[in-house]
Amino acid sequence: MPLVNVMVNSKAYTLGCGEGEESHLKELAALVDVKVREAQNMVGSQASETKLLLTAALLLADEQHDLLEKLGDTAANAGTLQGERDQLSMRADTAEGEAADALEAAAARIEQLAMLAGEGGRA
Repeated sequence: MPLVNVMVNSKAYTLGCGEGEESHLKELAALVDVKVREAQNMVGSQASETKLLLTAALLLADEQHDLLEKLGDTAANAGTLQGERDQLSMRADTAEGEAADALEAAAARIEQLAMLAGEGGRA
């Protein structure tokens, strides 16, 4: 298990991670560090490390909550759009069938007229 050194709130931490996940862990630690600094601006520089980390965790949880709500809204919109697409597809199929029927009727009528014209020309 690889060990990675990260900095959060100007303190070094050594953490283990899966093989190949080192850079991802560093990115996550950098994000936590940003949130800890944001928390420090909210609760003050005299706050305990525990309070800073809790506030940072709550900020991250709030962001995740908002993103999950947006994802749910997006999924609902996608479902609505899929339903509308299905309705349009059915309407297009119906229109295609009606157009084909009209074309066949027109072709039959043209044949009839051609046969009548042909009969009239022989007499």
